[in-house]
Amino acid sequence: MKNFSFYNPVKIIFGKDTIKDIAAEIPAKSKVLVVYGGGSIKKNGVYDQVTKALSSFEWHEFSGIEPNPHYETCMKAVALIKDKKIDFILAVGGGSVVDATKFIVAAACFEDGDPWKILSEGRAIKKALPYGTVLTLSATGSEMNDGAVITRAETQDKLAFSNPLVYPKFSVLDPEVTFSLPPKQIANGIVDSFVHVIEQYLVYSEEDTLMQDLWAESLLKLLTIEGPKALRNPDDYNVRANLMWASSWALNGWVGRGVDQDWATHMIGHEITAFYGLDHAVTLSIVLPGLMTVLKDQKAKKIVRLGKKVFGIEGASDNEIIDRTVKAVEGFFEGLGVKTRLSDYGLGGDAIEVIRKRLNERGWKLGECHNITGDVAAEILDLRR
Repeated sequence: MKNFSFYNPVKIIFGKDTIKDIAAEIPAKSKVLVVYGGGSIKKNGVYDQVTKALSSFEWHEFSGIEPNPHYETCMKAVALIKDKKIDFILAVGGGSVVDATKFIVAAACFEDGDPWKILSEGRAIKKALPYGTVLTLSATGSEMNDGAVITRAETQDKLAFSNPLVYPKFSVLDPEVTFSLPPKQIANGIVDSFVHVIEQYLVYSEEDTLMQDLWAESLLKLLTIEGPKALRNPDDYNVRANLMWASSWALNGWVGRGVDQDWATHMIGHEITAFYGLDHAVTLSIVLPGLMTVLKDQKAKKIVRLGKKVFGIEGASDNEIIDRTVKAVEGFFEGLGVKTRLSDYGLGGDAIEVIRKRLNERGWKLGECHNITGDVAAEILDLRR
């Protein structure tokens, strides 16, 4: 196990009827900005619960945060914050709303030119406004970490940043608010959570990381068990509670401490989304089986372990277990209704070349061994036509 330091200050408020508790978490006399997406929170009752909880505060609202949140939209929120002298933000929604809010709270305090530099140049964040979250979708884990991904529509860039100053002060997780989600969003969230764990688990390593391996495997196994149940029985509270908490743990920092991490599936997937607008989870379902196949020699030990511990594959050679494990992962995604081929979304060789060119132009070498170039990414995607 590698040396590491760990810090996670997020207060979690979990369970039924907990949205009302946000009033006690926001400093008195705060001017609050409620940030949300397309308005589904007004249909499922969450908006009413939030506004009731904020009755003693001066508050304003900003809506319209997109899936794969846009820099351009975030900057409109920043302008409103400055105009209204907002000093606390409440993000109400899924991972896209929380990611957008992380950038917004940093950009509102950024004094070094264009805030896009936080993403494009890695400029330091010296200050950020405080914020909390009310989570409405289990997926990204953004409610319990300090990272975010933002898209700049103008340039078709989708880039990530992280900084301890953008941890939420608190996050409210009420599984009941996820009951009304459409099946597509449920499935996407399960895929996203699964691949978050995979990125921290399915790596080449000569280190002994048994604790992290067992932790990761328990999360992966839970997702394979509870994921299909959530689609069959959308009002099962215990299933939704397990998925909501698992998605937070998939990316709250614990699983990845002391181990190498990959993240190539995400980085390649981000480019597909940036150019072609596919759902984030969809891109992960396309890339991961191809990446496991192209890098099966490098990742053989962990792929075999994944097959045995999570999918129960036994009684075969390692090569056969690897092949069956890749098919099991693909089958898991397909079983959730998430298609796993580029052709399922009308994409082919031209799209592969666009991704190859973008990654090579940036000089990126992805993965835990820093050996996935644009050319290797194209090889991965070519298997997923």
